[in-house]
Amino acid sequence: MLQKPRPTFWLYFLGAYVVLQFAWWGYHLIQLSAYIPQEDAKLAKRIGMVIGEGAVFLIILIFGIYRIRKSISREFELQKRQNNFLLTVTHELKTPLAALKLYLQTLQKHNLSEQKKEQIIDGALTENERLVQLIENILNTSRAENKAFELRKERINLLEFLQQLTDRYQKRYKDLLFVAALPQTLELNADPNMLETIFINLIENAVKYGGANQQIEIKAVALDKFVTITISDEGPGIAASERLHIFEKFYRIGNEDTRKAAGSGLGLYLVAELVRLHNGQVRCQENQPKGCVFEVILPYE
Repeated sequence: MLQKPRPTFWLYFLGAYVVLQFAWWGYHLIQLSAYIPQEDAKLAKRIGMVIGEGAVFLIILIFGIYRIRKSISREFELQKRQNNFLLTVTHELKTPLAALKLYLQTLQKHNLSEQKKEQIIDGALTENERLVQLIENILNTSRAENKAFELRKERINLLEFLQQLTDRYQKRYKDLLFVAALPQTLELNADPNMLETIFINLIENAVKYGGANQQIEIKAVALDKFVTITISDEGPGIAASERLHIFEKFYRIGNEDTRKAAGSGLGLYLVAELVRLHNGQVRCQENQPKGCVFEVILPYE
C-alpha cells in the first residue's frame, strides 16, 4: 500500500503557520491602531490600507495552498493508478503469452484429431488477438499523450463495418448473443482504424463486465447531422459516481484489492480521445433493467 507523501504534511504545516502568523500580525495592527490619536486620520488610513491589503494577500495565499494541495492529491492519485497499471499490464501480457505457449506445446506433444487441432488453433488466435489489442492500446495511449494521432478520414459504410465486427465477436464468444439493430444504409466520414479501435474497446468492455450468457446489443440511429451508435450489455452496470471517471486514463471500476475483472484502464480513455478527434461525444448511461449503455455520437462529415 502506498504511503501518503510527506510533502503534503509539510504543506499543511507551513500553510497553517503562515496563516496564523498573518492573523497574529493583523490582530496586533488593529490593537496598535486603537492607540493612534483620533486627529491623525492620515496614519489611521494608511494602517487600514495595510490591513486591507494583508487580508487580500491572506485570501490569495489560502486559495494558493488549496490549489497546491489539490494538485498534489491529483498527482498522488495518478501515481497510484500508474503503479496499479504497471502491475495489471504485466499480468495482462503474461496471461495470453502463457496460454499461447500451452496451446503450442499441446499441438507439439500430442497426436490430436483435426477437430481438436482446430479448437486449439482458434484458442491460440483468440489469445493472440487479445495480446495485440493490449499492445495497440498501450501504443495508442502514447500517441494520444504526445498528440501524434493523424486523422485520415474516408467514406465508411457503417452498416457493413458494424455487422462485420458483430459477426467477428459472435464467432469468438459463442456463449454470448450479439444483436445488431442497424439501418439499411448508413455512411459517414471517419478514420477506419480509429473507428475500429473505438468499437473494439467498447465491445471488449461489455464482454468483460457483462458476464457470461448475456446479450450485447449494437444499435445505430441516423440523426440530422450525426449518427448515434450504442452498445448495451446486461452486466451489473456502473454506479453514477463511477461514470464521472471511467474515461480517465488508468481509471478502473471498483476496489483495486477485490477487483476480479482484468483490464488496463486504457480502453475507455482511448475511446474518449478518438471520439473527440472526430468532433464527437461518448457517454455512459444506465441500461434498463440492468447493465449499461455506451453511446457514441459522431458527425457525418
